[in-house]
Parts: sequence; structure tokens; C-alpha cells
Amino acid sequence: MEYRRLGKTGLMVSEIGFGGEWLERHPEEDSVRLVRYAHGLGVNIIDCWMPDPKSRDIIGKAIRDCREEWYVQGHIGSTWQNGQYTRTRDAAQCRIAFEDLLTRLQTGYVDLGMIHYVDLESDWELVSHPCPFSDYVAELKAQGKIRHIGLSTHNPVIAKKAAESGLVEMILFSVNPAFDLMPPTDNLENYFADTYAEELGGVDPVRTEMYRVCQQHDVGITCMKPFAGGRLFDAQRSPFGVALTPVKCIHYCLTKPGVVSVLCGYDTPEQVDAAVAYETASDAEKDYASVLAGAPKHTFAGGECTYCGHCKPCPADIDIAMVNKLSDLAAMQPEVPASLREHYLSLAHHAGECIACRGCETRCPFGVKIADRMKETAVRFGC
Repeated sequence: MEYRRLGKTGLMVSEIGFGGEWLERHPEEDSVRLVRYAHGLGVNIIDCWMPDPKSRDIIGKAIRDCREEWYVQGHIGSTWQNGQYTRTRDAAQCRIAFEDLLTRLQTGYVDLGMIHYVDLESDWELVSHPCPFSDYVAELKAQGKIRHIGLSTHNPVIAKKAAESGLVEMILFSVNPAFDLMPPTDNLENYFADTYAEELGGVDPVRTEMYRVCQQHDVGITCMKPFAGGRLFDAQRSPFGVALTPVKCIHYCLTKPGVVSVLCGYDTPEQVDAAVAYETASDAEKDYASVLAGAPKHTFAGGECTYCGHCKPCPADIDIAMVNKLSDLAAMQPEVPASLREHYLSLAHHAGECIACRGCETRCPFGVKIADRMKETAVRFGC
């Protein structure tokens, strides 16, 4: 298992994480074993947005003997009222639900205290300003009951505002190539529409900017819904008309700027194995780019680098994907930030070493003019 730094939290989390929402649909002992099985393969981050007692009890029993080896995302605003899930900003109800979470998880804290499910701009305005709810979040942080403040959202406009605000250190965001087609929306159901508008293609520019802003502000992203509810595994249900594999979907997520960990949902140990197989997969097995570029619907070809790495190998040994990523981040600023410049200069080879052979361009599924980009980047960074 590979581990990545979760932005400014500094936590080193597994690239493959555990999204826990399917735990409750199995016998408790089976789900406890499943969480422990994932941990045995190196998974060390789990999301518990679920307020139902069964799900929380399962996670608590699964991690109690190795609590310090897990990073838990626990949500503030996800409550269990009258036997059902209720999202709320009522501080009193949030207090009851969060104390229940700690009790059932058999712990005194969660590592990542998530401001739960903020998709509306009006909701963001509420939770990001002084109010009983935000006061309660601050109280939990001051008491050490949450170690870091995060936020979950499906709306890239909200994610960008959160990253820029300084309020949160990380974000749980829905990432997959189908959702990335879509313009911003505050209605999650829009992402699961039976058909997408024909004109959609490539990553929506608002989402592209959001990913880059998160990386720029060192706000790490953990991913939910990486498989779009399983529809990306089925050519008939996929908006692209082709089927992807778990490994390809995970690689897509992990190539996005700012993305650190992919939290998959699991029913069986075999599904855990299919996700963790990413760590030993070949480049061909990870190659989502060729599949999407050649898809019969909603092609990703459009001249924009997705940092997929398909351009390799470079005769000058330039890490083209990383150079392009750093160049795109630098282009967002009036001047190249010192931290980005340092990161760029630390690379073994720089854009100025490009010999313009354009071999990489013959391999790029998305038609990126790589040699031209290398010239621009060399000017931008001075080498």
C-alpha cells in the first residue's frame, strides 16, 4: 500500500480507503471482518458519515484494538432521528449524534471532523460563519474531539470556496470521470441522470479549477463515489458507452490535483482485493485515458492534460504529467509561488530539456500539444 500526505493535516493516509456506507446491509460479524480485512491490506482511512447505530457499532468493533492505526472521518450534521438519517445544522441534535458516534466507535476523538454534506451556497454561508453549528465544530476542535476540520460536498463551487476559506484542512468530494463531465449543481441526483447532455465532454472547467485550487491551498481531497455507484463498470449504464474497471477508476481519481485517497464502498473481501489491486497494477491496467478518449460518447479528447501519464516514456526523462500539473497550478497566479517553484526545481528534469521530438504527443489520448506546453513552462519557470 502506498500512502499520501492529506494536505495540511499532515496525516499519511492510504491511497485506497474505506467508504463505510454499505456495512449495515450485512450481518455485523461479516462487516467487522471486512473492515479488519481491509486494514490487513494496509487501508488506514475510513469514512463514517452514517448515523445509524449498526454501522457505527461495526466500525467501532472493527477498529477498537488498533484505533491508533486508523484515520476516521466522522461527520457533524449527520443525525439519526426517529429511526432515519436526517441532515441538520441544529447544534443540539448534532451534539447528540456526535457524542453517539464517539461512544459507538469506542474512541474519544475522530481524526477528521467533517462538516457534513454542504452542497448549497446558502448552507456554506451558514456553516462558514459564526452560528451555533459552527461554534459547536470549533468547540469539538478545541476539546480535541476532532483533530482536523474537513467538509464533505458534491458541488465544486462549494469545494473551491471551502479550500480558499482557510476553514477546512481537507475535503471529501465525489470524483469520477462521469461526474467530472457535469457543470456545478447542488442537486446530487443530477449526477445520476440516465443520460447526460450530448454537448458535455472533458472535465468541466469549474471542476478543473477546483482541483487546482485545492492543491494550491494544500487542502487534500479524499474521494467518494469513485465508481459512480457502479455505473462505470457497465457500458450500458456508463455515460461514455464503455466499461471501466475499479483500477482504472481509482487511477483516474488519483491523477487529479489534490486527490490523496479513494474511499471505495465494499460488500465483500473480493471487492477490497479489486481495489487494492491498484497498488500492483501495470500501466496498461491503469490506463483509463485510452478508454475514455476512444469512447463512443462524451469523449475526453480536447487538448487538456489530465495528468494520466500516458505520454511516457520521454527520451529526456521529463515527468511530463508532473511538469504540466505544476505549470497549470502556476498559471493560476500572477507570479509563480515560491513553493511551486521549489517543487518544480526539485524535479530531476525540467521542461527546458524537451527536445521537441513529439513522441509523447503520438501517445497522448487527448491531443495535448505537449512540446508547445514544455516551451511555455520553461519560460514560466525559467528552465
